[in-house]
Amino acid sequence: MKKKILIIVSNANSIGPNNRRTGTFLPEVAHPYAEFEQADYQIDFASLTGDTPYLDALNLANDPANLAFLTGRGWEAMQKAGKLSDADVGSYDAVFIPGGLAPMVDMPENALLKQIIKETYERNAVIGAVCHGPVSLLNVKLSDGSYLIDGKNITSFTDEEENNYALADVPFLLETALTQQGAKFHAATPWSDHSIVDGNLVTGQNPASAKGVAEKMISLLESVQN
Repeated sequence: MKKKILIIVSNANSIGPNNRRTGTFLPEVAHPYAEFEQADYQIDFASLTGDTPYLDALNLANDPANLAFLTGRGWEAMQKAGKLSDADVGSYDAVFIPGGLAPMVDMPENALLKQIIKETYERNAVIGAVCHGPVSLLNVKLSDGSYLIDGKNITSFTDEEENNYALADVPFLLETALTQQGAKFHAATPWSDHSIVDGNLVTGQNPASAKGVAEKMISLLESVQN
């Protein structure tokens, strides 16, 4: 059977006191989409509210994978993303959360998202997130009451990267917040390709890491017998 991937995206389009324009960062959804498509997976989208999500970094549209996403089936499917509460998430082999600053707005405390990530993790399906996407893992408590990320090897957009990108706009520093909940955080050189696996959890540091996250997710999925 064809593997099924659910990409969960933010609905935010601005962040911070200056209402900085934001959305899902184009390469962080386009590059994984290209990998999942090449693997012949079923790819569906869900957003937190069911409203049309936003894209950021359209200035990067000349990248081949980004352009293919915008002009092919990817962006069309993302615009028609269903409402997360309507998704049968238990039927998916993996969920993936791309970044951009948008998830920092509506994903830190979203109760349904936290419940879905908990259930997805505990049934041993694959969870992937990149850049600011790992904010979705924050505040997720497992059935035993522990934080999902406690003791896990993960990465995300680093405090060093944020200091030179959106320090005035974000409500908190993601690396710091993840570490405070017990994560074993691994930071690489700013803006370099860096992604890591811990069990069924795959995280990537920044936009350059998005393709690697998808590749590692696919490796995990292909290691599971149909």
